[in-house]
Amino acid sequence: MKASVRYKYGSPDGVQLVDMEKPTPNESEVLVKVHAASINSYDWRFVRAVPFLVRTSVGLFKPQDPGLGADFSGIVEAVGSKVTMFKPGDEVFGEVRSGAYTEYVCAPEDALAHKPNNVSFEEAAAAPMAALTALQGLRDTGKIQSGQKVLINGASGGVGTFAVMIAKYYGAEVTGVCSTRNMDMVRSIGADHVIDYTKEDFTKNGKQYDLIYDVAASRSIFDYKRVLAPNGKFVMAGFSTMPHMIHILSLGSLLASKGQQIGMMNTAEVKSDDLAFIAELLGSRKVVPVIDKVYPLSETAKALWHFEKEHARGKIIIKVA
Repeated sequence: MKASVRYKYGSPDGVQLVDMEKPTPNESEVLVKVHAASINSYDWRFVRAVPFLVRTSVGLFKPQDPGLGADFSGIVEAVGSKVTMFKPGDEVFGEVRSGAYTEYVCAPEDALAHKPNNVSFEEAAAAPMAALTALQGLRDTGKIQSGQKVLINGASGGVGTFAVMIAKYYGAEVTGVCSTRNMDMVRSIGADHVIDYTKEDFTKNGKQYDLIYDVAASRSIFDYKRVLAPNGKFVMAGFSTMPHMIHILSLGSLLASKGQQIGMMNTAEVKSDDLAFIAELLGSRKVVPVIDKVYPLSETAKALWHFEKEHARGKIIIKVA
């Protein structure tokens, strides 16, 4: 089978299309013929090995596992003897630690969900990591409530677009922050208000929010505190640099006023119940993934360059089958 891999850290040019042996599922796994996969910052970080800290989990000097890609969708080809939820022929989507940029992938049963019939393989592949990050950050860490004023900083990217739609599902009044070229798109997915950060500083317009969900990780904690309501919650979903993450984590609890919460969400967990919930949102079309561009598997390196250089709108898809 064909797979996109990298054997060293560096630029996307180091990603190669190679022949590999087709995997065999263990007793608790499902073998999926991959139709589509998608790119997340998670995948890009494992190509570049940035920040350096990621090397402690994937290999200090070179990758222990050459595989790339977490999100995928496809058709079940075989199942292990202990698998009960899926059978050959089922259309599924899910997330693995690595190895989704390939023609076949094995995944644990609880890392998969049934793909709704009215959802394309490309749309399904766009969802797992980004949608789970948005859902768990807003619902579990942010405790989102209907009627709240919610600000999404970085509303046009993979996690940000899902966050806008999921916040609207929960009945929030959503303000999205993005660049000029993405304003119409962010409005089209449900944002009630859109702020162009190139023209307006949302931390100085006098407005306050009950929940701030920060995907861009581009501002100081002092800036966010100005626009956080007295009982508001600030949730950082990602980080731009290690110093910025340390800045938020070290000062957040110190600067939070009584009733406020300022901090960073945990890494999103792959939970079967949450994946099934995402499938319901996709099937009902309450959440419709935004897809920027689709690349063939043979152009995975080009797709990663697109992600790195062009600030994708929504998700970039790798089409396999």
